[in-house]
Amino acid sequence: MQSVVAIHNGVNERAWSEVLQWEKLHVTRCGGPRLKKFAGRPQDYSPKARLLNFLGYKLPFDRHDWVVDRCGKEVRYVVDFYNAAPLPGMPIAMHLDVRPALDSPSALLDRLRMQYRWMNSGRWKGQRTPRQPQPQHQPQPSS
Repeated sequence: MQSVVAIHNGVNERAWSEVLQWEKLHVTRCGGPRLKKFAGRPQDYSPKARLLNFLGYKLPFDRHDWVVDRCGKEVRYVVDFYNAAPLPGMPIAMHLDVRPALDSPSALLDRLRMQYRWMNSGRWKGQRTPRQPQPQHQPQPSS
């Protein structure tokens, strides 16, 4: 049971870390965002999960809605949990898709901003970010 609790806590920490990445778009001076409440909704698939399933991807095995207090404003996040390929030494692997729910124009703008940053970074193609210089191949002197 302790290992289940440890895994659950680790997953929640990862999800919170991703929420904080989104919240960086709204740097405030009120002490930062706080988790106000959350609810598990395992059978209620998000529109994005349903679209990806239509395109051939598997549905998430769980979904949570997290409500964050951002200086008095409630902001809802959707967290979809997907199974992932385990790595050596890690018997359990999962992918988290964390994003603001499309409840407001602000949430839509946040998602567009993050999508732009991701596309501009080149990470989706396995490239380095444009601001990082590519390593230059230096010819080795022949002996």
